[in-house]
Amino acid sequence: MLSRLSPPYIHTATFLSPELHQPQRFLLPLSNTCRPTTSFHFRFQLERRRKPGPRRRRSNGCSCCGSSSEWEVQEAGIAVSTFLQRLGLSEQESLSIASKSPSYSNMLVESVRDLDQHSMWNSDSASLDFREKLLHIASLKGDNGKLPYFESLGFTLSSSITLARYLSCQDLPSLMQKVASIKDLLFSRQADQHLINNIRRMMLHLSIPVDDDLQHTLSFFEKLEAKRGGLSVLLSAKDIAFCHLIESFPRLLSLSLDNHIIPIIDFLHNIGVPRSHIPTIILSFPPILFWTIQLLKARLLAFKQIHVVDKDYIKMLIKYPWVLSTSIQENYEEVHAFFLSEKVRKICIDCAIKGQPYLLGCSTGKLKTMLDQLADLGVKGNKLDRIIARSPQVLLRKPQDFLQIVLFFENMGLDREMIGRIVSRCPEIFAASIEKTLQRKIEFLSGVGVSEAYLPGVIRKYPELLVTDTDRTMLHRLRYLMKLGLSEKEVGFMVRTFSPLLGYSIEEVLRPKVEFLVKSMGKPVREVVHYPRYFSYSLEKKIKPRYFVLKGRQVECSLKDMLGKNDEEFAAEFILSSDNVL
Repeated sequence: MLSRLSPPYIHTATFLSPELHQPQRFLLPLSNTCRPTTSFHFRFQLERRRKPGPRRRRSNGCSCCGSSSEWEVQEAGIAVSTFLQRLGLSEQESLSIASKSPSYSNMLVESVRDLDQHSMWNSDSASLDFREKLLHIASLKGDNGKLPYFESLGFTLSSSITLARYLSCQDLPSLMQKVASIKDLLFSRQADQHLINNIRRMMLHLSIPVDDDLQHTLSFFEKLEAKRGGLSVLLSAKDIAFCHLIESFPRLLSLSLDNHIIPIIDFLHNIGVPRSHIPTIILSFPPILFWTIQLLKARLLAFKQIHVVDKDYIKMLIKYPWVLSTSIQENYEEVHAFFLSEKVRKICIDCAIKGQPYLLGCSTGKLKTMLDQLADLGVKGNKLDRIIARSPQVLLRKPQDFLQIVLFFENMGLDREMIGRIVSRCPEIFAASIEKTLQRKIEFLSGVGVSEAYLPGVIRKYPELLVTDTDRTMLHRLRYLMKLGLSEKEVGFMVRTFSPLLGYSIEEVLRPKVEFLVKSMGKPVREVVHYPRYFSYSLEKKIKPRYFVLKGRQVECSLKDMLGKNDEEFAAEFILSSDNVL
């Protein structure tokens, strides 16, 4: 029979895989010049009412270009459903798959049509009716129902053929159960934007040679990025995300669910990974599922050498799953040795890695470039330790982006020495966006009356303003001060003379000190306009003690005279002098 169905009318495609020793052959239809994919709806109720007897082929299809008639489509749908039921599927399952695999059905119709046209059926098959011929061709293709099933999941017909070849040893019912279980394990809840952003950060900061597992993972993400919507495809329905995953990692469907996949997931849970985060780790680094428990344990043990994260290594694993890869773990030794050579203390190195594990994907050449940039601003020794431990994200900046921020301050009138002091005091500024963060803060300060001439002084005294949230923090504090009766101009004057003003908490600093000023001291709110530094002193340790000393001696003085002197000066003027008078 197979010899009669061989070329030129039916082609036999051979697919080879390095993981399969024997090639698998599936019968494919002869290519036509025009072969549209047909969507179909078949009328099972009408079909059941038909009387048995020979069926006639309706000729309202185009035999020359391969399009299928409505009757052929209906017959193909019934044939596919019948074929799947013979393989052990329920009627409901078979009908669902048949309705979602139009390309496969169209392929069957074309195969029968080609054999009919060239009279290539043998004597036994020639007498079969159209539906029986469709069933006969379906059985000869050798995929055992996997082609229509994979197409029903959303795979293209070519991908379905590749997967069916790869999984030829599995029967369809058990394969369907495995697919449902993997979907439930990995896609029970839709991926969130945090996962997508984290994957992009891992890719962005990777600048070292990678091992096979990581290369395979990168290829997977690069394919997704090339598609419409990019990595956000993972935010789509779980069926779409599943198809993309399996197309890049078909081996997942060859793994034993009970003996391999579930034990890996249970192991991750048992070491402390919340079940809700396990899909995040696997989707970020799918090769984990191909490892043995012993290999995974060995990778985790090597990971724990980063002493600062020993207790919090689960959090770091969730944030940076690639830390389990061979290339990242080997690069830890390189990064560690590099920082030590730059006189950075080990505790600062491990703090930096804990805060920004993406550093483990950076080459030492890239890190040296950023350290050279900092050194040009005078940031060395203890200052460098502080920056690396507190704001390691600065080291992840591109040199040109870092230099743009330096230029931003230079254009403001600050010299390099002062810029070095700013980066030492508030390194977060140099990890921020000029357009989205720094420029917005400058515009806000200008809006409250801090003119261009005063900006350098304000930034020099309190650079933290440039990374303070505008809407939820600075604007909120500005409105609070204005509700006290101060004008926007007065608040602007206060900020010019005392930059940290808008950095103070309303509930913890501003409100308690205002209430004491007005209710206990009996002074008007506008007193703080002339001396906004009042808010910088401790209410319990300095403001109240000095006020009560002055009150006991019936001395009236300004806030500046009361608080602006050190203890010796205050005692000499208000305590000792009063005693001498008495």
